[in-house]
Amino acid sequence: MRRWSLAGQMLLLQLLVVTVTLVGAATLVSVLADQLVTAEAAGAARSAAAAVAASPDVLAALDEPSPTTRLQPYADRVEAESGVDFVTIMKPDGTRYTHPNRAEIGKRFLGHIDRALRGETFTETYTGTLGPSVRAVAPVHAGGPNGPIRALVSAGIKVDRVSARLRGQLVWTGLIALLGLALGAVGTWLVTARLRRQTHGLGPVELGRIHEHHDAVLHAVREGLLLVGKDGTLTLCNDAARQLLDLPADAEGRHLDELGLSGLFDTDQERVHLVGDRVLAVNGAASRLGTVVTVRDHTELQALAGQLNAERGFADSLRSAAHESANKLHTVITLVELGRTEQAVAFGTAELRAAQELTDRVMGAVREPILAALLLGKSAEAAERGSELVISHDSDLDDLGLDPGELVTIVGNLIDNAIDAATRVEVLLRGGRDGFLIRVADDGPGLIAPDAFRKGWTTKGDGHGLGLALVGQAVRRLGGTIEVDGSVFTVRLPVPQPVAEPVR
Repeated sequence: MRRWSLAGQMLLLQLLVVTVTLVGAATLVSVLADQLVTAEAAGAARSAAAAVAASPDVLAALDEPSPTTRLQPYADRVEAESGVDFVTIMKPDGTRYTHPNRAEIGKRFLGHIDRALRGETFTETYTGTLGPSVRAVAPVHAGGPNGPIRALVSAGIKVDRVSARLRGQLVWTGLIALLGLALGAVGTWLVTARLRRQTHGLGPVELGRIHEHHDAVLHAVREGLLLVGKDGTLTLCNDAARQLLDLPADAEGRHLDELGLSGLFDTDQERVHLVGDRVLAVNGAASRLGTVVTVRDHTELQALAGQLNAERGFADSLRSAAHESANKLHTVITLVELGRTEQAVAFGTAELRAAQELTDRVMGAVREPILAALLLGKSAEAAERGSELVISHDSDLDDLGLDPGELVTIVGNLIDNAIDAATRVEVLLRGGRDGFLIRVADDGPGLIAPDAFRKGWTTKGDGHGLGLALVGQAVRRLGGTIEVDGSVFTVRLPVPQPVAEPVR
């Protein structure tokens, strides 16, 4: 059996509330109307009884031998003018002088007269000869308000008339209640229809399950997920995004400019940013609610890519060297075949001497084997690309215990950028107790982008360069500094401090 949707439950609940409210209101109005109509009838009866009791004609008629002859027409006139159903004038003992039913004249009044005999005018509901009525009883004083009581006057309105008037008011009350119920039902249906569209007809259990799934997926996924509103406000982010972008706890609801994330994403292409020590791939996709931004950590991938590039560089260097050696060997063989042995020996010896001198100069100046191999490979690569890589005679570097991978990233990327921009590159590497110095200078135009070390930047125009940004990242990780003066890049790195052994 299918559960009711949330919209259906809301419709039923609101209809129930509206119905209970209107029924309660109608009941209260009915009670109040009954009280008001009864009070109005009692007031009319009291006024009529008091007016008759104060009339001089009544006292004058009481002194006549047959008071009924004069009082009955008077009572009929009062009934017609005041709207009451009866006016009964009686002796103090309750014997009637007047009555709408002439047969009741001379008989005892049905009702209470004790309070009236004490000089009080009062009202009550009592069943008499005409049926239930709301009546008032007033004393007739002789010689003023404090004089003796000569007679009693009772005026009343039958309950049937009061009920008929009340029923008329209840009909209008019912019609108004039905109209309110209809308007409430229509309004409730409109609100429910909108709620049904917004909840897709799902019930509270399904909505709760969707929320739990959404929350679990949002916080369990390893990629950073952000939802940015059309006004640039961050409306949602998961735990991975907070960690990758170093966002504060109150990031949601704040503008991207406040969080330093302006220009973070592009809905047309994936962009690479460096945030702290992380390399992040950021992509944005437009949606109905704004822009969904995904953030992926490419730090390890970039590190592997750097190692792959280093290995590729070494392979290219070996290929270039092998190609050059094959050309030179072919030249030597051809000279021997032509019978020019002395020239062949001189040519081969000179090339061998030049290669050995380069190797000796590099190995003598840089005694860190990985860096030395990098410099030899970059020298061959520069020669193949029509550039010249020169190792400064002031270079003097021992193995200082720095991470070779970080050094390869720094030196390799600085040389690559210099080779791309110039025809002559000079490298100075020095190390000692005061720290580690790397200087790469070229004859190119120099660097003109001040934020090249802060995030991905390139001179190639495709917007995906990371070489100098990775250099800046590696320098920060090693606690060093980097300075740029035109086409001269200077990196200073501190000597790593030995880790103290734990006390046992």
